[in-house]
Amino acid sequence: MSAPHFSSKLAFAAAAMFVAASAFAHPELVSSNPADKSQGVAPATIELKFTEALNKKFSGATLIMTEMPGMANHGSMKMGASVSGGSDDKTMVITPAKPLVAGSYRVEWRAVSSDTHPVKGTISFEVK
Repeated sequence: MSAPHFSSKLAFAAAAMFVAASAFAHPELVSSNPADKSQGVAPATIELKFTEALNKKFSGATLIMTEMPGMANHGSMKMGASVSGGSDDKTMVITPAKPLVAGSYRVEWRAVSSDTHPVKGTISFEVK
């Protein structure tokens, strides 16, 4: 077997492995608004942007108030919110049912892309 023939087979195999790996990529959180660990005014919506298109049927999020000023014994409380797709298929939008009051919040998200492998994570932010 000649060297050029062998190297072209190796290049083809490497390219095939790259394409296969890309087809099964898991979604990763790229950014959020509000940003993770940020402080600011109450957002009307929370946006999570991912590296992959999301399967909306299996992706979702939960909004939790983790702390309220002046209430040391206040336990974590799930907040009413709806979850929908954003302006593109890589964005998840969480819309609180009521305006958020001052306190600390956590978003627990689950993202599923075309590979159907769920990826979970959290972001947190504080409303002043």
